[in-house]
Amino acid sequence: MQQALTMKNPLAPMILWTMMASRLTQHLSFLRLQFLTIPTPRKKISKLIGSLQPRTPGPGANVPTTEDAAATEAPVIASSVPSEERFVQRPHITKFGGQAGAPLPQRQAPTFEQYEAHISALDSNEWSPFKSRMDWAIARWGKGKFMNLFFFHKADMSLLKVPEALGLSYRTSAELNEIIDKNLPTGRPAFQREEIVVAGEAFDVYFRDIIECIRALYSDPEFANVLVFVPERHYADMDKTVRLYHDLHTGKWWWATQKILEQRRPGATIIPIIISTDKTQTTMFRNKSAYPVYMNIGNIPKGIRRKPSRQAYILIGYLPTTRLEHIKVAAARRRAIANLYHACMRKILSPLKAAGLDGIYMASGGLGRYIHGERRAWTCLATGCKAGECPTCPVESGELGDLEALYEPRDLEAVLAALAKAEGDATEFTRACKDAGIKPIHHLFWEDLPFVNIFLSITPDILHQLFQGVIKHVVAWVKDAYGPVEIDARCRRLPPNHNVRLFLKGITTLSRISGTEHSQICRILLGLLVDLRLPEGQSPIRLVRAVRAALDFLYHSQYPIHSSETIDQLARHLKHFHDNKAIFVDLGIRQNFNIPKLHNVGHYPLFIHLFGTFDNFNTEHTERLHIDFTKDAYRATNRKDEYFQMTLWLERKEKILRHEKYIRCFLQHRHLQMTKHPSVYGVKLEALATHYGAEFFTDAFARFVVAFKNPAFSARKAEHGAADFMMPFQSVSVYHKVKFWNEDPFGQEDHSDTLNVIHVKPGYTNKRGRLIGGRFDTAMANDGTGEHMGIKGTFGLTSDSEIDMKSDVVEGYRVVQVRVIFSLTATSLENLFPGPHKPPLHLAYVELFTKFPHSPDRIHGMYKISRPMERVASIIPVANLRRSVHLFPQFGPVAPREWTSQNVIDRCSHFYVSPWSDRHAYITIK
Repeated sequence: MQQALTMKNPLAPMILWTMMASRLTQHLSFLRLQFLTIPTPRKKISKLIGSLQPRTPGPGANVPTTEDAAATEAPVIASSVPSEERFVQRPHITKFGGQAGAPLPQRQAPTFEQYEAHISALDSNEWSPFKSRMDWAIARWGKGKFMNLFFFHKADMSLLKVPEALGLSYRTSAELNEIIDKNLPTGRPAFQREEIVVAGEAFDVYFRDIIECIRALYSDPEFANVLVFVPERHYADMDKTVRLYHDLHTGKWWWATQKILEQRRPGATIIPIIISTDKTQTTMFRNKSAYPVYMNIGNIPKGIRRKPSRQAYILIGYLPTTRLEHIKVAAARRRAIANLYHACMRKILSPLKAAGLDGIYMASGGLGRYIHGERRAWTCLATGCKAGECPTCPVESGELGDLEALYEPRDLEAVLAALAKAEGDATEFTRACKDAGIKPIHHLFWEDLPFVNIFLSITPDILHQLFQGVIKHVVAWVKDAYGPVEIDARCRRLPPNHNVRLFLKGITTLSRISGTEHSQICRILLGLLVDLRLPEGQSPIRLVRAVRAALDFLYHSQYPIHSSETIDQLARHLKHFHDNKAIFVDLGIRQNFNIPKLHNVGHYPLFIHLFGTFDNFNTEHTERLHIDFTKDAYRATNRKDEYFQMTLWLERKEKILRHEKYIRCFLQHRHLQMTKHPSVYGVKLEALATHYGAEFFTDAFARFVVAFKNPAFSARKAEHGAADFMMPFQSVSVYHKVKFWNEDPFGQEDHSDTLNVIHVKPGYTNKRGRLIGGRFDTAMANDGTGEHMGIKGTFGLTSDSEIDMKSDVVEGYRVVQVRVIFSLTATSLENLFPGPHKPPLHLAYVELFTKFPHSPDRIHGMYKISRPMERVASIIPVANLRRSVHLFPQFGPVAPREWTSQNVIDRCSHFYVSPWSDRHAYITIK
């Protein structure tokens, strides 16, 4: 059972635990995978992740020793579009062979059929156990959205007669709860309460049977058609040289584990179990907090798992949140809190140990399998490592800022050997734990679980490691480098955009910045620094490069799909940051970079290879669950014995949601959306010029009509033909907003489309007599040759698919400022275009910026465009607008104080096109 397995590939040993299922036997074995190929626990892992190799600069590397060297040896930040274009192509898939994941011959009724049989036995009414559709709708409204809000006060019963008027079968919340408790079958197990005694004090822990929770997810008919049972290798090319990583089953861990299980038990099925724990505040007052534990399974695709509305996460317990303030010695208090945490987790996860001996039969969609599962934890408290240390490798604290100091994972056997001495001499136990690099905690919850490597289970966390870690530091260093005055002045002069938050009071005065706010700051950070001078005349080149590299690493790490090429790019971005980070030491801002979170991100390429992309397990998704499972549940209580009430409320809500799925099951997008009616009817042509700035509307519309009727005309010929055009109308109906849903640029169907909005609204005077400035957003417009990804089009491409070097600009997409969005009446369309071919109903008057240059800036990697001295206007179909785009004004050394957020687009002449407004922009514009 504890036998170590030698593995040829050192990337293959995996995370916590895997319950393996065999179709030939009902027994479940756990195996512990060890790194037996590793001669020492401090072996460097640079060979495993390719580009994170030495600090010695290679060809084209940038390690400046002087400011002049930094200026002359600046590397070109190459576009990665060719490697990312592979993602939209159909992958070449190699499936795991053998009998892995094969169903057992015996079948059982699908879950919904069982559920229907239970409901039908109560009443033939299709809304049973409720009397009518109204009866069900009110129950769903009250329990699903408004929690335990009272429906009807008893004092108001005789006066309002609401239940009678609506024909309800219940009059109070208590009566509704009785219907739910007695008649709606449960799909998930009920909560249990047990006492845990630590340091002579008893604590309540509320938890569910984790095996039944796994069964509930596995058998949920919502997921029956999407569950993944076997691993796959995805490749971008037919030769299978460029591997793709996204969901858990495409990583190397699942394949390696399945290979071992298949040799031992043909037909084994793996269920990866993902556990997430995090303490959260339940109320803003009285310092109330809760410690929820969430679980889901990796067989459900990540695009479904991360959507709260799909209910792929289950709350499996609440941990005690006591601070043990009665223990006065700080070290003893910390040790007691750690012991309490591990004791509670052992209680919650203990059913998995019995399952390891007896096996688990589960069915999905009527097909049964014996399953085995793996567990993963989030918090460093789970590993037993000391605060400030890397939970993955045994790096020394003085090496945390060294990119080369990446080691193999901690020696698991040495740690287990130290933990085995817990029942012996206390001094010897403490000394052994210190030598093994962990805290002396009695009985860590994972120590006797077979097939566990806790040190590979603390997977990357974008929210806490990047946004609240690396980016938080970078933003603070930038503030220290430039000071608050000019940075905040530039914040107040950035143009608006749908995806960008404007910090009109600046960013230097913000306190307690959240991860969301750090994300919003990242969207404008580089635009604040371009052309800004450092004190004492120092060159800002290395600082700009360092910030650019940090942002590139941040955005690359959030890709929903990676290839071996983009993983190398991710590592290069991190190396570029480390190559330029010394500027902060030269400025006196830092003395060293021994920051644990900065070190942790060096392990990111390794984790992608093992487990796929980070949206498989990023805590951004579980942070959202705090609202549904903790905060809302707490608000539904009377604040007395709240956990009993919270768990009961959650059970009832889950029953309601399950019944809703049943009713929806048995009762049986557009890229562009315009409002049904215009914002303003009958706007005169003169008003378009004065209020909307459309000074050349008539000329532009004439050119549009001539070009549409004569597609073969050249621009000059269309201009000549427009000279004789007579406008058949004097007013148009205009729209002040247009919405887009940009499809995932990687072509993944399970990813949500990105909402994008373009605002086109003139200034007005509000009720208080205050003048509110207009807003005319900038956007990316397709000139007819634009491709799916990137700013380049088919024009200007050679036979080798490279940009024509003879031209200084590229075709495809162009930045425009949208001044008017309008529609023509049916009469005007018929008069102007009497034939069968008519233009789109919705058109846009836009002013064009210069075309994109051939390549972005060498330092900060953004494209620079300008507004022509003489405005160039055009009429285009609204459908040609791809998305809004944010522009960073070229402020120069000091931002002109007469510029404001509302007038900067008109007053500034030169701009940088920002790829940072959202992930879709980063992938398609950079």
